[in-house]
Amino acid sequence: MTELVHLQVESSVARITLDSPANRNALSTQLMGELAAQLNAAVGNAAVRCVVLEHTSSTFCSGADLSGSSDAGSSGPEKDMAQLVALLRQFLECPKPLLAHVNGHVRGGGLGLVAACDLAVSSVKSSFAFSEVRLGVAPAIISLTVLPRLTSRAAGQYFLTGDRFDALEAERIGLITSASENPELVLEQFVASFRSCSPVGLAETKKLTTRSILQGFDAQETSVTALSERLFSAEEAQEGIAAFKEGRPPRWAE
Repeated sequence: MTELVHLQVESSVARITLDSPANRNALSTQLMGELAAQLNAAVGNAAVRCVVLEHTSSTFCSGADLSGSSDAGSSGPEKDMAQLVALLRQFLECPKPLLAHVNGHVRGGGLGLVAACDLAVSSVKSSFAFSEVRLGVAPAIISLTVLPRLTSRAAGQYFLTGDRFDALEAERIGLITSASENPELVLEQFVASFRSCSPVGLAETKKLTTRSILQGFDAQETSVTALSERLFSAEEAQEGIAAFKEGRPPRWAE
């Protein structure tokens, strides 16, 4: 089986790379499992000061794996929900600073990963969208990490419309930390700062910054998972996903 997530450690930085171009780095069972394992390996390496999550190809993550193909390493979106919840929690509880490096498109569940990172740096050419409503579902599980980052007006606008927005807008509404013409330089500046910080100090400080997010996570995890399961199994979602695969508008769209 081809590895979909790679780990490279160099100069106290662990770089975790999503590399599943066949399905645009969709959140398949295999990809999420490998991502969790590689993050555990990075955390267990005492030489690592911070973790950078990046990607190959033009898409950071396309969200849920809707292919239904065993070749993509997925058991289907309904069965992947518990795995995604666990992965988002793992991001939040990671004791080392976790940075997202985005240089492409991010959709649906991929935005949950970005929001679960402590910092997110993006190229100005990247694009973002909460596309769930256009498939007949809701951004239920990723709301656990996304809603604490966004202003309430921005959440209402982009959750409800599914409209695409650019990196400058993502920075303005709090989804990412920085939109830059040179994201690699911005990233290296953050990494340099972390190298000057105490590992214990960083770990304890991260607990402070994620405490309220995790409290909301604990309170809502069960209900949003149940909502997501119900929506994905409903008729509107089945039609929306079929329409997406066939490249046509769903029957319920006007």
